[in-house]
Amino acid sequence: MQTHEIRRRFLDHFVKAGHTEVPSASLVLDDPNLLFVNAGMVPFKPYFLGQESPEYATATSIQKCVRTLDIEEVGITTRHNTFFQMAGNFSFGDYFKEGAIRHAWSLLTSSVDAGGFGIDPALLWVTVYLDDDEAFGIWRDVIGVPEERIQRRGMADNYWSMGIPGPCGPCSEIFYDRGPEYGVEGGPEADEDRYIEIWNLVFMQNERGEGTGKDNFEILGPLPKQNIDTGMGVERVAFLLQGVENVYETDLLRPVIDTAERLSGAKYGADSAADVRFRVIADHARTAYMLISDGVTPGNEGRGYILRRLLRRIVRSVRLLGASQETMAQFMATVRDAIGPSFPETVAGYERIERIAVAEETAFLKTLESGTQLFERAAEDARGSGAAVLSGSQAFALHDTHGFPIDLTLEMASEAGLQVDEEGFRSLMAEQRARAKADSQAKKHAHADLSVYRDFLDAGETVFTGFTDLTDEGTLLGIISGGASVPVATEGDEVEFLLDRTPFYAESGGQIGDRGLISTAGFQMRVDDVQKIGKKLWVHKGVVTGGQAEAGQLVTAAVDRDWRKGATQGHSATHLVHAALRQILGPEAVQAGSLNKPGYMRFDFNWTGAIPGDVLAQIEEVTNAAVDADYTVNTVETSLDEAKRMGAMALFGENYGSTVRVVEIGGPFSMELCGGTHVATSAQIGPVSLLGESSVGSGIRRVEAYVGMDAYRHQAKERALVSGLAASLKAPTDELPDRIAALTAKLRETEKSLESMRAAQLASQAATLVAESEDLGGIRFLAHNAPGAAAGDLRTLASDLKGRLGSDAGVVLLTAPGADKVPFVIAVSSAAQDRGLKAGDLVKSIAPALGARGGGKPDMAQGAGSDPTGIDTAVSALREAVRDAL
Repeated sequence: MQTHEIRRRFLDHFVKAGHTEVPSASLVLDDPNLLFVNAGMVPFKPYFLGQESPEYATATSIQKCVRTLDIEEVGITTRHNTFFQMAGNFSFGDYFKEGAIRHAWSLLTSSVDAGGFGIDPALLWVTVYLDDDEAFGIWRDVIGVPEERIQRRGMADNYWSMGIPGPCGPCSEIFYDRGPEYGVEGGPEADEDRYIEIWNLVFMQNERGEGTGKDNFEILGPLPKQNIDTGMGVERVAFLLQGVENVYETDLLRPVIDTAERLSGAKYGADSAADVRFRVIADHARTAYMLISDGVTPGNEGRGYILRRLLRRIVRSVRLLGASQETMAQFMATVRDAIGPSFPETVAGYERIERIAVAEETAFLKTLESGTQLFERAAEDARGSGAAVLSGSQAFALHDTHGFPIDLTLEMASEAGLQVDEEGFRSLMAEQRARAKADSQAKKHAHADLSVYRDFLDAGETVFTGFTDLTDEGTLLGIISGGASVPVATEGDEVEFLLDRTPFYAESGGQIGDRGLISTAGFQMRVDDVQKIGKKLWVHKGVVTGGQAEAGQLVTAAVDRDWRKGATQGHSATHLVHAALRQILGPEAVQAGSLNKPGYMRFDFNWTGAIPGDVLAQIEEVTNAAVDADYTVNTVETSLDEAKRMGAMALFGENYGSTVRVVEIGGPFSMELCGGTHVATSAQIGPVSLLGESSVGSGIRRVEAYVGMDAYRHQAKERALVSGLAASLKAPTDELPDRIAALTAKLRETEKSLESMRAAQLASQAATLVAESEDLGGIRFLAHNAPGAAAGDLRTLASDLKGRLGSDAGVVLLTAPGADKVPFVIAVSSAAQDRGLKAGDLVKSIAPALGARGGGKPDMAQGAGSDPTGIDTAVSALREAVRDAL
């Protein structure tokens, strides 16, 4: 049974049982505790936490998930993947234990013809929590599982929580017995390689307190409602139903291994070490593909760093298998073909996925080249010092700082006749992981207490009238102050007002919330911000500036008209800039974030390189041409499927409801799903002046612009600046670029001449400096201070002085204090090296005096300090270090 068929049967089973099918959420959600969605229940957390009221009593979904805690362990075993699909059914106060158990058992054991998976009931074992007699009884008495195939387990195995204060409860797991050839008898308690967990049924009935670990927390008491959260591992069921040995041999991952075989010439199954690399490639290629599809791009922190590690481990693994060419495009295409039936939306965005993955491969291949050079220098230093071992710290620096994989370090060290202090490397890696884990735990926190809004959320949605009205009347349903609901608020109080209807736009989609006033004859409240709670409750934040407000009053809510005008100009300009980017750069320039407010817009988009100035000018021209065209701005509410058929753009990482709003500007020019406020015609935007573009992360660029009158003022300031330059240089404005270029070139030539003069002056002193050297026990010691000299000139002079010493043993120290640092060079002649002196070691003697860092080879070392007053002390320290070494 193919994986997409398993998915279809699961969803059909629960839809027929009355569940609402909910599409998978993006892997990236706005959750402070998660880098990625890592469980099927994550999109439903607001319901389980009581922050929102669900639109349905029961639901089913197949959620994309990623877990990356132990990336280095992937492939070593065959049981785990970083990306996986979690099929789940959920009950929000509807059915409980018996219902969940019946649903799961029915799907697993019903015949294939009846829509089930056709698993022999005799092959299934179950576990329950230690004292969960209710679940035990249901399995035994209702389902008919023999008592000997029901095992009780402790909190570590059969009690679920989110790891932080919140909902928790016992769980019951279903295991599949693979047979005696896979391990010993005795059920899951005896062997979880033979008995594979395929489904976990969580009975969410309690609330947990503070604590750490899986079993070190207090259970505070029962939840107001009993909920169900279950998760069936799609990949695990797939390998069992497909009759293969593990998840890597299923229809979703085996094709990637086949591609790796073809590209590398190696064979899967022939060597255990090679098999790990094959599995790493298969797993990471699929995970990277799905992360990029959901808008993640490679970077140096957070989600981007995880993606970068995955892609680089693919490159490393396939090269270790024997491939020498670029391979990423073939791997991404293989994943697309395998996963496309389950996730057709990724096929539509494939061109972008491949471009980002291949760009990272290309960049990493350059890193491997530079890393190889760094390794060779480290190996040379090790051999030069007579050592046969590359230190753990050197290997860790190559891995952590330069991205050079430890596997390649080990392989190259072996070829160079060296060993690597693996224990030291592993120790440093363990310390890094421990720090990362501690940081992650520290960032986890209990979910915000939104209970104060609970009654208002349950009462219904705030009616938003701001698309058509800027002033409206509504009832002041509640007043929140200091995190508590209060009946009144008086002048000076910082409050939150909750209305039944409002014209104020709440911050979302990159557009910040409206400003304005809420008032009656008896009070006035200045609105400084508007936010949403649970996507349906508008919270007006501000200060009571006069009188006394009381809950229940009829109030007038008035949006600041100038503010809203500017906000709509900025938001509509964002759409035009997005359309212009796609027109000039291509469809890969997809939005990755935005911010718009009166007079200003910022737009982030996926792109791998800098945008040249002439191309940026084209984008600005296309944008302003659309403004000049005075396009009508149309909005329509429709279904998501119909919006996509219309050609409306849906953005990565966004989760849309069943009804969406389409904003269309100029027909096909711009059509996006958007809930923001906009101008009536494009001419109302006014001029759009792009300020430039920049990088905000690997594969993400940012353009910023002034809009409307702010754009006019910016252009007026620019004109004044140009006019001033023209007057100063006595040149027409159209000749300014050439005139400034000529002046800049002349300045550079002058600087080069000065540098040459300084270098010649230094060189002319060489003979005198050598003659003035002092004798330290047979070592000629030479120290010279050359204020303002460039670091390159210091190296040149040091080499010259060392050469002039000839066969004599000598040590040279040159310093060049500048405005904010003190470059220095230490050179040691061959004869002095023979007597045990090394430049790299001598740096340590002067570093404290100069506040410096530095290093190098035995013959020459360099660095820079921050304290020029310590030069004399550094010279004395070096003199003593030379004497001590003799």
